[in-house]
Amino acid sequence: MTFALTDQLIDSIQTAMDNQEQQFLIDAAGECVVEQNGLKADDENYYRLPAWNSTEGYNLRQTFVNRLYSPFAKEELQSVLHSGRGVFKNFRNVLKKYPEVEKRWHVFKNREMGVFINRWYNSLREIWGLEKLTYVPESDEDLIHDDFSFRDYKKEDSNLICSYIHAGFIEEQNDLEEELQSAFYEMWLDQFLIADVKNQKGISCHSLTDDFAGCITYLPVQEKVCVITSLFVPESYRGLGIGTELLSMCFSNLKSDGIKWVTLPQIIIPENLLPLLTGMGFEKTGTGYSVRL
Repeated sequence: MTFALTDQLIDSIQTAMDNQEQQFLIDAAGECVVEQNGLKADDENYYRLPAWNSTEGYNLRQTFVNRLYSPFAKEELQSVLHSGRGVFKNFRNVLKKYPEVEKRWHVFKNREMGVFINRWYNSLREIWGLEKLTYVPESDEDLIHDDFSFRDYKKEDSNLICSYIHAGFIEEQNDLEEELQSAFYEMWLDQFLIADVKNQKGISCHSLTDDFAGCITYLPVQEKVCVITSLFVPESYRGLGIGTELLSMCFSNLKSDGIKWVTLPQIIIPENLLPLLTGMGFEKTGTGYSVRL
């Protein structure tokens, strides 16, 4: 007997997976989670839950903390994860002290466990001879706009942006000789300042305390082609989706202006940006990257 994976059932499965003290099964007929209580999984009327134990739960929390930008919450949560005792309970207690981080944790957890559950469900559908379902994880776009503000780039922001990107060149190109680091930065700076004279546009991102959290600037060079002149997110704010949101907002603006191509030609691309670019559809073109909108 097959069963449908409803949103309600996903929530029930997640709750049961978190419970390490009781055993549960999925009742196919009722499309619900039930306590085992002497019932047996027969892969017909009752199904086992996706395999999940405390190790997976710990790894999920570790991944979340590794991506977290809030320095005080991150330090406390790391300490809890390394304590070896009462990890899950203490993790919850620390999160209660940081409501914004707790909200982000629940979005992250629901998204990652949703992906895990849907992968398991598709393996069942394969056994049942059914097509796999496409699962679209919950977006944290609204969460990003709750925690950060996005505003139009202004020329008075240029000094701040240049200082952050200069620090980024020093920190992230530290495998290069100092002369090369300086030369690469000067090459970027010349391009950026020339674009500023030509009235480049852009979007900057700031935290709720007005800390700089990222930027993108761009300049149309032909009627249908635009060049990205900077794209940067400070290391402490990476992994939150800011870069993706900056590009998405940029693409939306450019489409409205009739732009068809966006390119990053002959620019030094830090390795941490490559997954973001390819994920947003950019492809290698010559010595740069381009995407068709």
